[in-house]
Amino acid sequence: QVQLVESGGGLVQAGGSMRLSCAASGRTFSTYAMAWFRQTPGKEREFVARVRWSDGDTYYADSVKGRFTISRDNAKNTVYLQMNSLKPEDTAVYYCARTTSRASTTMVLSYDNWGRGTQVTVSS
Repeated sequence: QVQLVESGGGLVQAGGSMRLSCAASGRTFSTYAMAWFRQTPGKEREFVARVRWSDGDTYYADSVKGRFTISRDNAKNTVYLQMNSLKPEDTAVYYCARTTSRASTTMVLSYDNWGRGTQVTVSS
């Protein structure tokens, strides 16, 4: 069993920055990638960014490319999301996720484990 715990959410003004963290514990040895998704009320959960655990390769949604950076610390089993130049439309609950599969890593269904989420609110 794997547990994911997010931290670092809160309220920030537009144009500001915030860093989210996600600590993984338990049987994490088969991790292929970890990712961040986000969700707003009434909308589907959407892919934000993912990092491949073996080599740190990253991939981003177009909406955050150039503003957000995903990274990982293998020794700490932790993944980070550095968010810069935040916009009100970035307001959402952000979820950390882990997959052991090499299937499409932008899809919700590819992920085996999820955190409970952390709220990020960007005020205008």
